[in-house]
Amino acid sequence: MKKSLISTLRRACTASSQQSGAISSLFTRGFDHMPKHKMWKPADYHMAHPVYDSKEIEDVYYIHYEPKTFAQKWSYYFCMTCRKLFDIVTRYKVGHMTEGKWLNRFIFLETVAGIPGMVAAMVRHLKSLRTMEHDNGWIHTLLEEAENERMHLFTFLELKKPSMIFKASVVMSQGIVWNLYFMTYLISPSTAHSFVCYLEEEAVKTYTYALKDLDEGRCEAWKTLPASAHSIQYWALKEDATFRDVLLAIRADEAIHRDVNHEFANTNPTGPNPLKDLN
Repeated sequence: MKKSLISTLRRACTASSQQSGAISSLFTRGFDHMPKHKMWKPADYHMAHPVYDSKEIEDVYYIHYEPKTFAQKWSYYFCMTCRKLFDIVTRYKVGHMTEGKWLNRFIFLETVAGIPGMVAAMVRHLKSLRTMEHDNGWIHTLLEEAENERMHLFTFLELKKPSMIFKASVVMSQGIVWNLYFMTYLISPSTAHSFVCYLEEEAVKTYTYALKDLDEGRCEAWKTLPASAHSIQYWALKEDATFRDVLLAIRADEAIHRDVNHEFANTNPTGPNPLKDLN
């Protein structure tokens, strides 16, 4: 099943982002920047999720939603603090990454990125059971986000198997992130969604740098690497798709999560899912 969702990413972003690498958004609705896509339901257990035309998502750039409220500012600076600390610990340096270093970064970050959607869906599900009221459509979108991030993880696991030490660090980070996000969502859902919005902004930036490394020849092994059968099936890619097409699709996924969470952060959590107008 395929369904059209929204219009193309605003071309006005392109020129500015090429100049500065970022845009401070003045728009209220995150949908103004969302990559053009269709919803696709594979003939398996996966939920319906976005798929793309690779040519139309070449222009997915880093877009920054300027924090205005106290909650947004707190979310942004906390996210950036975590980002900088992680960069220091992992010795991340743009322009000096190998395929192995990129995969280590992707795999670890996707184990974290898959947590917020599941936590938020769980909290909203339990509230719906307690209050005996409908959730108004948020749960499904959040679960799809969580599954989508998990599919990113398994895509990269086809290329690299983490060590036991790596897996132990994932267990520790999962315990911390899950509980912090759970408590935050109970207290302020809008703050929690703002944090995810800024986390996804950084994810778009990360995948953009990785694509740049691939295009400029710093990741030679990826130049001719074909997309896996799993990736082709999940994102409805062409049979001759490459790993670059996969990275483009993953970056577009992160851009959608960015925009959806920006919209959720600015929507009454007891109101209807704002995505209903686009379905």
